[in-house]
Amino acid sequence: MFTGIIESLGKVESIQNVGGDVRLRIQTDLDMSDVHLGDSIATNGICLTVTDFGSNWYAADVSRESLNRTTLEHWKAGQAVNVEKAMLPTTRFGGHIVSGHVDAVGEITQVRSDARSIYFEVTAPKEIARYLAEKGSVTVDGISLTINHLRGNVLSLNLIPHTAERTNIGTWKAGAKVNLEVDVLARYIERLLLGDKAAETTAQSKISLDFLAENGFLK
Repeated sequence: MFTGIIESLGKVESIQNVGGDVRLRIQTDLDMSDVHLGDSIATNGICLTVTDFGSNWYAADVSRESLNRTTLEHWKAGQAVNVEKAMLPTTRFGGHIVSGHVDAVGEITQVRSDARSIYFEVTAPKEIARYLAEKGSVTVDGISLTINHLRGNVLSLNLIPHTAERTNIGTWKAGAKVNLEVDVLARYIERLLLGDKAAETTAQSKISLDFLAENGFLK
């Protein structure tokens, strides 16, 4: 479990193809003194299991499932990545609940200055739009962000200078692909609202704004 508060700006040191999967080595200035084999480290929002590590690096194996669902298949050696160790029970919870399980890949469609912050627009795949809400939380490349405005499946975001300095958003340009993770609570609520139909293999969500209003969730 993570918070979406980035701890370090890491760098992809090497990428190896191993039997159809990928083995990564990430260079980082994280404090690795409390890291153990099998620990989880979110890398651009992807929960990776540490298979080897040193004082300023860690390695992880990446499955075909993760390659298919994230931007990782297109990573290159030398590129910057956002890094966060799994949270501790004593950690200050500054972001929101992040699992590190990427839901979809979005696309940066607009970047511009907005006073001292940076304004972004991200187009999300239509299939995850129902999990997004104005002023709700979303994780973009591992960063916990608040959705300022929402137009269909296009969300607008503002990043303050502090976040810009500590993350890889300097590489975000129009057309760039980013990992998206919706608020996990939205997914659980959807399953609960399906009721007994959730056990059916063909069950699909029919939740809409009209459905929520009819059932008292919206006023």
